[in-house]
Amino acid sequence: MTTNSVTIQRILKTSPEKIYRAFTEQDAISFWMPPYGFLCVVHSLDVRKGGAYKMSFRNFSTGNEHSFGGEYLEIKPNEFIKNTDRFDDPNLPGEMTTSVWLKKVSCGTELKIIQEGIPEMIPAEMCHLGWQESLEKLSKLVEPEIPD
Repeated sequence: MTTNSVTIQRILKTSPEKIYRAFTEQDAISFWMPPYGFLCVVHSLDVRKGGAYKMSFRNFSTGNEHSFGGEYLEIKPNEFIKNTDRFDDPNLPGEMTTSVWLKKVSCGTELKIIQEGIPEMIPAEMCHLGWQESLEKLSKLVEPEIPD
């Protein structure tokens, strides 16, 4: 079976700690992770090595939903997250691996994401576009500095 992979790099004007929180807090994930036109429900989230998560995305236009989950393989707070992803739909077989690096730089944080093992029926360019949309939403969550 052929699989796809995508690599995304972006500089965000915020700290690694704030981005890490966005990847590890349930409400934050449901806000920024689904691409435009989708809603997300995080059903469970246990961010630790060996911990698992489960979530679903719903297409707001059609109502169609797909659920997926995985396991956290490696966690280095504020630096690195590696997890598996597996769709519940048998038509989307296989296991993906997503690695996220956070590196402090002079103007914020360099974010690098590599997602591997994307099922061949999901075009890499569509996955890349989805990540671009999600990261645009992520930047709108983590970059503002709003006082209490």
